[in-house]
Amino acid sequence: MDSPTVLRRRLGSELRRLREGAKLQAKSAADSLGFSATKVSRIESGQTTLKESDVRAMLELYGVTDEAELRQFITLTRRSTQRGWWHDYGEALPEWFQTYVGLEADASRIRTYESGLVPGLFQTAGYAREIFRTHDRNQSSDATIERRVKLRLQRQEIIRDPSALTVHSVVSEAVLRRPVGGAEVMAQQVKHLIATAQQSNITVQVIPFTVGAHPALSTNFRILSFSDVPGEIAYSEALTSSIYIEKQSDIAWHATAFDQLTALALTPEDTIAWMHRLVSEEYAA
Repeated sequence: MDSPTVLRRRLGSELRRLREGAKLQAKSAADSLGFSATKVSRIESGQTTLKESDVRAMLELYGVTDEAELRQFITLTRRSTQRGWWHDYGEALPEWFQTYVGLEADASRIRTYESGLVPGLFQTAGYAREIFRTHDRNQSSDATIERRVKLRLQRQEIIRDPSALTVHSVVSEAVLRRPVGGAEVMAQQVKHLIATAQQSNITVQVIPFTVGAHPALSTNFRILSFSDVPGEIAYSEALTSSIYIEKQSDIAWHATAFDQLTALALTPEDTIAWMHRLVSEEYAA
């Protein structure tokens, strides 16, 4: 069964198609509906839970009168309000990150560049635990931190099935040289990354310091693609918020930057050999 997130994206995509078919700009539609332009944008991008009353009002404005089509939209709206598995983690998962976890679970392909951290889908429990402890401004209990670690590990289930998701990750050399949690934690993390990188659906490349400046020197980003929903999403995050980019020209810029990064990075095979050397030279017991 489709998750709530992908259902919201489907609905949003269809509502955008209907709006455009009705020759309405988003601002004009928002004014007619008594919505803010931001609300229309969030509905069309699948970033907010839909209300039946809002969907009915939008369909009426866009001229949808066929009863069967109306019933289909309302049924999808009701299904899209279901809770995803990640909601069971409550306060362990920040509200601003819930949308991303849902999108990640529905993606068929993820391209990611990271300059500071091992990507969450590849982190070990020890590495993740250290990250959560260090970044915890609220001094959460050990139990809350362990729930966050458990959530991170559960997210990784999506990479177990090679036919469901492919991930291509480019990371800065700094990611693997920074001794998060000490030598033992990093040795386990790098060894885990080596094993993960050898899965048929996973590609990992390291950009060495010797490359110098490159197109994403000051940022991290992810590009998510979906098999059953049109369009891609570029995603980046700060300490307490995140940005979703769906403008085609902006996504194309991110995709071009990613291609440039892959060309500058070590090949996947050389990356694995480099990580083996790193473990023996930097993190050996």
